[in-house]
Amino acid sequence: MSSLHQTYEEFIAPHRFETPTSQLRLMEAICERNNIKSAIKRVIKNKGAPGVDGMTVRKIKRYLKRHWTKIEKALLDGTYTPMPVRRKQIPKPGGVRLLGIPTVLDRVIQQAVARIFNRIWDHTFSEHSFGFRPKRSAHDAIGKYREFINSGLRYVVDIDLSKFFDRVNHDRLLARLATRVKDKRVLKLIRSFLNSGVMIGGLEQPTEKGTPQGGPLSPILSNIVLDELDKELQKRGLSFVRYADDCVIFVRSRRAGSRVMQSVSRFIEKKLRLKVNREKSAIGRPWERKYLGFCLTNSRKNPKIRIHWKTIKRFKQRVREITARRRGRSLFQVIDELKQFISGWWNYYRLTESFNRLRPLTHWIRRRLRVVVWKQWMNRKTRVRELLKRGVSRNYAVTTGCARKGPWRMSKVKWVNIALPDKHFKSLGLLFPWS
Repeated sequence: MSSLHQTYEEFIAPHRFETPTSQLRLMEAICERNNIKSAIKRVIKNKGAPGVDGMTVRKIKRYLKRHWTKIEKALLDGTYTPMPVRRKQIPKPGGVRLLGIPTVLDRVIQQAVARIFNRIWDHTFSEHSFGFRPKRSAHDAIGKYREFINSGLRYVVDIDLSKFFDRVNHDRLLARLATRVKDKRVLKLIRSFLNSGVMIGGLEQPTEKGTPQGGPLSPILSNIVLDELDKELQKRGLSFVRYADDCVIFVRSRRAGSRVMQSVSRFIEKKLRLKVNREKSAIGRPWERKYLGFCLTNSRKNPKIRIHWKTIKRFKQRVREITARRRGRSLFQVIDELKQFISGWWNYYRLTESFNRLRPLTHWIRRRLRVVVWKQWMNRKTRVRELLKRGVSRNYAVTTGCARKGPWRMSKVKWVNIALPDKHFKSLGLLFPWS
């Protein structure tokens, strides 16, 4: 691998890349040994599915040891050609999200480019932008969201960009990149990634616009595109928070919100050539609108962060899938899967300060588990025996075990609750972090 003497701090001052012939050596920085090593490590850590060539992340180190010299030469010569991305659909509320999965090799190169671009661009981004940025998170965005609401801006203008990642205009994006990236080989490489095509059902289809979600380069490119929106909002003196393509603007009245909605939507569609989803975009109160899964309580003095009811609805749907009666899994397996899901879910939603929507979930989940156990006991004889074993008197055990009610109704019966108390599930490791 080639070596580059410049340090990363020098990326902030692009003129330091100049060689005696005035050719900027950004591609050499991308191919620098430590940068590629870090990119490989990140791709392996992120795991992910294979691309169209079937190569897994476990094979990439061995592959690069054998072929890096040829790959590096193609990159430095400006002749590297990425492979098409593999199309994958994942469900999301109200439809599906289209992912484009690049090959592992292309992911490594994209990650190497993204690392350098972050050094060049991130310090120029708005303080109100939080998505896909180092040392910034959705929790920071929600904190800023509440800060604006506390300042008296009690209306939010929620602008939804329709299929943002699929609609990014390539020419505008590359023109934007060219303002800071002078190495034409890098611009050519970016265009080749954008135009690499997508493989659907064994057939390759061209991509004339959009940045496929799923590649390491898409996050930084999306921030570069939407930084133009951030700068426009700042220029107008508006208070806003943006996380990726989720942007909300804060105003003092619904009338002001209507004016902002119209003018900003016009800017997005005419200048950025993106499409605003008029059906999902709206002006509302912070306790009505959902942002990154959260909302705020309706409090005049000190609004609290709470989980939006739609988020709770999706949580319950996932718990229903895990505790489905016909999955043929033991109680231990169901609880283990529940623990993993709840742990990951709470790691994101732990920011909540209002628990009134969470407390009923504890009882509801335990009831779902009692349904699982009742179903597993199968017949009357087994149910009577299990109830007796757990301390229910014979008379009540027989009455309860022979009842003809369905599992969900039985899960609420007193004697079933005595046989399967809360502490039973707690002893199996099921804990609720919000309790």
